[in-house]
Amino acid sequence: MVTKGDKRDRATVFRTRLREAMQRAGMSQSALARDVGVDRSTISQVLAPESVRLPNVQVAAECAVALGVSADWLLGLTDRPELAADLLAAAMAMTEASRTMIDERIFAWHKEAAGYKIRHVPAGLPDMLKTEDMLRWEYAPSLGRTTDQAIGASNDRLTWMRGARSDYEIALPVHDIESFAGAEGYYAGLSPEIRAAQFDRFTELHDQLYPSLRIYFYDAHKLYSAPVTIFGPLLAVIYLGRNYLAFRDVERVEAITRHFDGLVRAAEIPSRDLPGYLDELRARIS
Repeated sequence: MVTKGDKRDRATVFRTRLREAMQRAGMSQSALARDVGVDRSTISQVLAPESVRLPNVQVAAECAVALGVSADWLLGLTDRPELAADLLAAAMAMTEASRTMIDERIFAWHKEAAGYKIRHVPAGLPDMLKTEDMLRWEYAPSLGRTTDQAIGASNDRLTWMRGARSDYEIALPVHDIESFAGAEGYYAGLSPEIRAAQFDRFTELHDQLYPSLRIYFYDAHKLYSAPVTIFGPLLAVIYLGRNYLAFRDVERVEAITRHFDGLVRAAEIPSRDLPGYLDELRARIS
């Protein structure tokens, strides 16, 4: 990016970048002049080796449009030649989210981030920690007779994920696990046997995987979080229900990471206290 200086420096940058963009686009001076709506001599004068001439704003903007680059880049105001709309499209994408624990998109993101820390605020209890009976209770209404196949495929993929050398941090609201313990709200009708077995599963996995798996419970009265997953420094994904909103630009990934780290710092139940807390909740199940 060109800092504020004399006109000759900016004219040199404009001339160099205009010539570069024309070569990349395979566009001659005559063709550019036609697209911009000026005489060929206007383009020639700008491109002349010793020229200190800068075109007016209208001509600079039309050159940028014709060549598919940003006017700011031509003028040396940014080092990114892409159009703003293209930058936004590259930084953010919306993809479809399926109602299943073997979502191909999510699995692809996990593979891409193998070896990085994965930070996760799930929409409910995390699928990777659920028993098969719990998965069947939750997904049978939407998956029907394919539930067993989906569970088998999910187990295979979770095995891969555990071997990917990624650390996992999971943050959950206290009210969700307590509603689960009491079979309240979303978990109404869930049998005591399934709930008790699920708590045993949580404890077992914590004992096996801690500290590479760390689970925190935060108070949603004090802090709120939408469901989100952060795949190391590569990607941050917000779950909307029917879609994922995925961000790849550094600033947003870092901002969402700071949000997650705030949940961890403010956790009512830190990961080291999880076994005792799970035992207490399990004891409430009649």
